[in-house]
Amino acid sequence: MNITKEQIDELNAVVKVAVTKDDYQDKVETILKDYRKQANIPGFRKGQVPMGLIKKQYGKAVLVDEVNKLLQDNLNKYLTEEKLDVLGNPLPKQRDNFNWDSENFDFEFELGLAPSFEVELKSKKAITHYKIVADDKMINEQVERIQKQYGKLVNKSEISKKDEVVGVFKNEAEEIENKATIEISALKGKKAIDALTGKKVGETVTLNTKDLFKETQELASTLGISAEKAEDLKADVTFTIEEINEREPAKLDQELFDKLFGKDVIKSTEELKAKIKEDSEQQFAQQSDQKLLNDVTENFIENTKFDLPTGFLKKWIQLTGEKVLSDEEAAAEYEKSEKGLRYQLIEGKIIQENKLQVQFDELKEFSKGFIKSQMAQFGQLNPAEEELDNIAARVLSNQDEVKRLSEQLMSQKLLNLYKEKANLKSKEVTYENFVKEVYG
Repeated sequence: MNITKEQIDELNAVVKVAVTKDDYQDKVETILKDYRKQANIPGFRKGQVPMGLIKKQYGKAVLVDEVNKLLQDNLNKYLTEEKLDVLGNPLPKQRDNFNWDSENFDFEFELGLAPSFEVELKSKKAITHYKIVADDKMINEQVERIQKQYGKLVNKSEISKKDEVVGVFKNEAEEIENKATIEISALKGKKAIDALTGKKVGETVTLNTKDLFKETQELASTLGISAEKAEDLKADVTFTIEEINEREPAKLDQELFDKLFGKDVIKSTEELKAKIKEDSEQQFAQQSDQKLLNDVTENFIENTKFDLPTGFLKKWIQLTGEKVLSDEEAAAEYEKSEKGLRYQLIEGKIIQENKLQVQFDELKEFSKGFIKSQMAQFGQLNPAEEELDNIAARVLSNQDEVKRLSEQLMSQKLLNLYKEKANLKSKEVTYENFVKEVYG
């Protein structure tokens, strides 16, 4: 077998493979002999079928199969030995007059080659790395939510604007009849709030669904209807009051602190606020890091210039999917995937040049940290090391999980690299201002 490469340009090449009879004959003959031993053909005893009949019936199929296996194995070996960095897979060039009755065969494969380029980790323009802080307003609001969540309900006879009301919503025409609890302060429309304020148990109030709640999903769950129906619903519903409660805030005492964090972990309101600040800013750091990763990625894509073998990649997309695409469909798919492919090449080069690797011991420790954080969400704050090791071993026996965790760990390594070497400027903001600035 002879394999040669013809360089078309920097991004495209054609590999030519010449297969002779000597390359495949022994293997084909061996397979056909095995077929003869097993063949059950009427008129012949098993194992006594004439070889000529076996070749006539199975010969071409075996030949095609073995030649294709030879092509696959030797082409992959050639690409590896020649260190050819290809995009997609080699595409066989179609030949209308190909003859499988010949003894020798010539094949040609189109290659799309990865471009040569340089990546500058330090951009000319500094990229913002946000430091999100929990301000006093956010911390106090969180304290109030905790007090409300762990507070107790006090029954009342008359509705005020800070109460929770249990009642039944009805509208026969819209087939609505649902018992629900609503917070007066959560209602969107002033008209609805005024209509309910001062009412007593047993009274019925008519409310319009338009602008009753801030979110469509809240209206849907309150009325017991689908979100699709709630989206366009503009109807009057009756609300019959069954129960009125005021939620009395929980006291900020040791009993509450122990309930939240365990015995004597927190001993004062000041320590509670400090803990809320610490936990919130840890969560914010994850959002800040993800924003930084996205911004650095966009910067690389925008400022790292190189050409791609566009024609080859469109053809590869067109021919290698579940179904053959039209030229227009392939072009559209390429447009959608081009940005991702560019970053994949850039990221691969950064990983290679900075010798970033995921070692198994690192992956094991990373998975244990992930497991530990999940267990903490369910109140298991101090799992034994042996338990973590056993769970990690089960997780890492699943190849899909290994792939997912490896990608996460590599993203973390890349993020650490960018923090160290990219041109960053730090900006301290509250979470509220971060959301406004980043998401508009």
